Amino acid sequence: MNSEITGLTEWLDTPPGAYLLAWERSLFDLAVSDIFGYHALQLGFPELDALQANRMPHKWVALDAFEKQTLPLPSKSRPNNRTGPESISSPRAALYADSAALPFPESSLDLVVLPHTLELGIDPHSTLREVARVLVPDGRVVISGFNPASLWGLRQQRGHFYQRFGYEGLFLPDAGEYIGYWRLRDWLRLLDFEVESAQFGCYRPALKSQHWLDRFNWMDRAGKRWWPIFGAVYFLVAVKRVRGMRLLEPDWKTRKSPVSAPAIVASRKPAGWVKISD
Repeated sequence: MNSEITGLTEWLDTPPGAYLLAWERSLFDLAVSDIFGYHALQLGFPELDALQANRMPHKWVALDAFEKQTLPLPSKSRPNNRTGPESISSPRAALYADSAALPFPESSLDLVVLPHTLELGIDPHSTLREVARVLVPDGRVVISGFNPASLWGLRQQRGHFYQRFGYEGLFLPDAGEYIGYWRLRDWLRLLDFEVESAQFGCYRPALKSQHWLDRFNWMDRAGKRWWPIFGAVYFLVAVKRVRGMRLLEPDWKTRKSPVSAPAIVASRKPAGWVKISD
């Protein structure tokens, strides 16, 4: 969870950053609102309150222990458009922790959200293993990440190529390696996670102008229909499965009524006695 997210906060204040943040906020709100339990954790990316719509009584946001981040205030270019009770962000306790060694016991959290945490971290494998450790059986992890197989991903790769010649042509924040969607699914499968739902979004081209982004808003509708896996961002919900476990039913449901055994009646007649009629 390295928040050496070079220029991430500034990038979120740009038109494409605001476009991505609005899409992810709606997806996180929809995904976590119906996940119940007692303890939820957000790892990294404090610019987005991914647990705002969740109703669990205990929620934390874990920040990098070495960067000493602070929870950012809303930017003028990122206004909170919510009204009424939802406009007040749900309380979150901030703690500093290493994502590869979380200060939580095994099987103690019901929900963990990872908004761009894996791709912006130092060791995404260790982070996922730690998430699997602290989640309860049937607990959920919600993950979002940049899709390298998209127009934004191709623009970023081209920017890295131009950097070799001294040009600064990066479109996305320069932090970590972006993880492909199918690669992430393989990692989750190895840790006994089952992907419950997944979708892609942000199909507009890699443009920095709000005017041109608005002109290509039709691509969001067309992308969902014609090239759904090439969105700039992917979003998935996975469930932790534990092999060999089954839910125990109440005792009164499983208890069987005793079967009455045949009664033995004593007889004065000797064994094998047969009455012969006249």
